[in-house]
Parts: sequence; C-alpha cells; structure tokens
Amino acid sequence: MSEVPEPVNQELTATVAAPRDAAEVHAAREPAVAAPAEKAASVQRGRMAEYAESLLVTVLLALFATTFVVQAFKIPTPSMEPTLLVGDHLLVNKFVFGGSGAWYERLLPYREIRRGDIVVFKFPFDDHTHYVKRVIGLPGDRVRIADQQVYVNGRPLDESYKVHNGIYDSYGDNFPPTHGQFPRRNVRVEWAAEILRHVVDGELIVPRGRYFVLGDNRDSSLDSRFWGFIDRDSVMGRPLLIYWSVEATSEDYTDRTLPGRLSGLGKAVAELPTRTRWDRVFSGVE
Repeated sequence: MSEVPEPVNQELTATVAAPRDAAEVHAAREPAVAAPAEKAASVQRGRMAEYAESLLVTVLLALFATTFVVQAFKIPTPSMEPTLLVGDHLLVNKFVFGGSGAWYERLLPYREIRRGDIVVFKFPFDDHTHYVKRVIGLPGDRVRIADQQVYVNGRPLDESYKVHNGIYDSYGDNFPPTHGQFPRRNVRVEWAAEILRHVVDGELIVPRGRYFVLGDNRDSSLDSRFWGFIDRDSVMGRPLLIYWSVEATSEDYTDRTLPGRLSGLGKAVAELPTRTRWDRVFSGVE
C-alpha cells in the first residue's frame, strides 16, 4: 500500500509566497527609516508656526497699545516750559478722554476734557504735526487776555504753571483783537480771516466741539492765539509721565530725516549718563 507523500514543501511554499515583491518589501520598511526625519521636519514647522503666531500677537498688541492706550512722544520746543522741557520723552495716555457719545464710553474709564488738562493733539495745519498745549477754553467759554491776565467767563484764571519772559506782545498779551487792524506776525492767515467771527463784546467765544489752548511758556508759544481752536477729534490724549529726559535744545530736533534721527539717537545713547535729567525720569505731568 503506497503512502501519500507528506507535503513537506507546503509550509515552506506558503512562507515564501506570503511576502510581496522586493519593491513592496522596501516600501513597507521605508517609513521606519524616514520617520525620524519627518518628525524633525514636523517639529520644525511647529516651532516656526509658534514663532509666527507669537510675532503676530506681539505686533497686534503693540498696534493696539499705540492706537488705543499709550504712545511715546518727545518735546522739541520750549513752549511748555517749565512744565515740560526740551528733551522730555513722554508716554501719552490715549485711553482717557471720552465725550464722543460712543456706546462703549459708558463701559470704560473715559472722562471729558477739562480746563487745565495738558493735551497732545494734531495741529490743524501743516500735515497734522503733533503739538502739546494746555486747555484754557472749553466749548461755550468766553476767553480774553488783558495785560497777560487770562479771563474765562469774566473771571481771572489762576495759572500758577505759566511763565513770562519779559517780552511784551501787543497781540498775544491783549487778546482777542476787536477789529481787523491787528498785528499779524506769526498769525496764520486762515485764523486771521476767521477770528473776528468768534469775537463778541471783546471776548473770544469757543465754538461747540472745539477748544482754546495755550502754552505754559506764554511769551514763547505759538498757540490758539496765533492759529485758532483745536477740534475734539484731533486730541490724541494726555501726557501720563516722563519716562526719560535728556538735556537738549530745539536745534537737536530740527533734522527730521532718517539719517538725522539715527544720528540724534546715537548721540543721545552715547551721552546718556551725562545728559540724562535723572530727577525727571518717571515723573508725572500736571
């Protein structure tokens, strides 16, 4: 009786037939080799995304801060001395004045502009240069100056902050003019043509939504006497503090080109220890 041969090669055949061809085998093994490189690339992309996100958030916060909260300015002229000196660097609080009627003002710590506030605003002319002056006349106020004494609504204004340098100005020290024949030195032609429309019985009437401002260094300030009122919308904010003060003159700030600004910055940094007015650093502004 013949025996049926055992399929000795059956298992071997099955074992040999199970694997795929060479290309498939290599393809199946490649991920194990490529995984570390792909993981490193993925980690690198993740880090770059985090850096980009952090940079974007930083830029947005900086834009938000300078748009709505604070902004830095420097004082280039002596018109506000002795309150603010040439070379004072200010942080201006832009998150202080309300009065526009917007709904969100009821939810935020805004307040209206007050007489005596020092304000930073866009100059009405000349491509909106930023100025800093003190508010003297509010909307509806009657303002006049007689022999350097300011009167508001018929009452003398107590101005402990102001100074005079001894130079008498027949126009600025006796204001406003009551007729068209007045000295027009330093007076903007636009204001010279408009001013008499706001004069009633020898007093200047401040229109609605506008303010009358003066410099504390009264005889060295070109202010509302010489170029008119400022609009409420032009007011950017109120100086919060002096974060740095350096001994300087107006000539140090006359060159506004990029090379001039860089040169001035380099000079200021080099002379930081000797030129800094340390007693004014981080002092408030009133």
